[in-house]
Amino acid sequence: MAYDDLRSFLDALEKEGQLLRIGEEVSPEPDLAAAANAAGRIGEGAPALWFDNVTGFTDARIAMNVHGSWRNHALALGLPKETSTREQVEEFARRWDDFPVAPVRREDPPWRENSVSGDEVNLFDVLPLFRLNDGDGGFYLDKAAVVSRDPDEPENFDKQNLGIYRIEVIGTDRLALQPVPMHDIAQHVRKAEELDEDLPVAITLGNDPVVPIVAGMPMAYDQSEYEMAGALRGEPMPIATAPLTGFDVPWGSEVVIEGFIESRVRQIEGPFGEFTGHYSGGRRMPVVRIERISYRTRPIFESLYLGMPWTECDYLVGPNTCVPLLKQLRAEFPEVKAVNAMYTHGLLVIISTAKRYGGFAKAVGMRAMTTPHGLGYVSQVILVDEDVDPFDLPQVMWAQSAKVNPSEDVVVIPNLSVVELAPASQPAGVTSKMIIDATTPVKPDVRGNFGTPTKDLPETAEWADRLRSLIADR
Repeated sequence: MAYDDLRSFLDALEKEGQLLRIGEEVSPEPDLAAAANAAGRIGEGAPALWFDNVTGFTDARIAMNVHGSWRNHALALGLPKETSTREQVEEFARRWDDFPVAPVRREDPPWRENSVSGDEVNLFDVLPLFRLNDGDGGFYLDKAAVVSRDPDEPENFDKQNLGIYRIEVIGTDRLALQPVPMHDIAQHVRKAEELDEDLPVAITLGNDPVVPIVAGMPMAYDQSEYEMAGALRGEPMPIATAPLTGFDVPWGSEVVIEGFIESRVRQIEGPFGEFTGHYSGGRRMPVVRIERISYRTRPIFESLYLGMPWTECDYLVGPNTCVPLLKQLRAEFPEVKAVNAMYTHGLLVIISTAKRYGGFAKAVGMRAMTTPHGLGYVSQVILVDEDVDPFDLPQVMWAQSAKVNPSEDVVVIPNLSVVELAPASQPAGVTSKMIIDATTPVKPDVRGNFGTPTKDLPETAEWADRLRSLIADR
């Protein structure tokens, strides 16, 4: 089933035993973030966390770790919670092929129940803000979906971007937003500043569970995240019109913040504990001037803990990175079988592929680095044969250990782009990238001694099923 808002999804999680209500009084710091941090350490079935008794807040309702396990991720897609990771990725890929599914516009969105504007805007009156890591430079909105439009084509629905970017609260009506250069909003900011215009944005918090998935997905510039949400939901995505900007925003959001990224204005933002497991430092970032806040009565503040993987972020952006890379690569190289981009937001990618000729796998690796996602993230690619499961790390490690001659099969390309948050980049945003070709050479490449590989016995698959059944029946 599809969920139209966060509340209906939280209800479903609770019915499935995947929501833990913490009734005892907790402190906003460090308890909230520490609990979400701990959820990432107790296994792949961790529940979402609900807090409504927080010291210092009179009526806080805070949800953490909503996507923070493979069970919750499966439920977000309307799948049984026992669905395996690989099956989730395969189903994600199948639904991708249903794109586009046009959204449906609805009236009376629940976030119109309350609003403040002008001098009455005070973000601290609406949200129970808290820090996520000890060294964070301030309070962050880190699971908000931001809507912006191409200033050159403001009426082009497909070029209306929905993306997740880290946002620091720097005042009652001011935010600092990080537009990663490879992301669509950075192009919108650049175009607006070339016109010497402020860029209108709508920042939506507490969305239905598919919105964060598509907002963090590396899609093409002219592909609509709302139309992809419809494909993943299996039914049209409900949207509504934001009152100040006129933008299309999720119908079921808890909070909608509207304002403008001020042209050529920058302010120090950060540091922030990031998905890389490191603090990212302070940088000069664009400033958002808030002019209107619309919100549901007693809004739920949804936040996401980031730090040393695995955290909710890794579950959230795993399949939605694997599948676009798979589809984009396969469009040009149909030999590509599967893509595993689960690790650190796809800074490392493992690709299984057949080969047309010698050197083919390395070409696939280079193409992965120049996809919309690869330009900013893919810094290491491991290529394996088509009969190696890239999601089975023992198989991948076998291929790398048995088939790689470092002098011939490891390619390092210097001075390529990467997201500035990558801690190994030097200077920030520039790095060397590496391809490890762990495939079997094919003609005209005749290196090595790979002529007589061992294979699973014909009866192995049947016996594996028998053993699983016997173990389950014990």
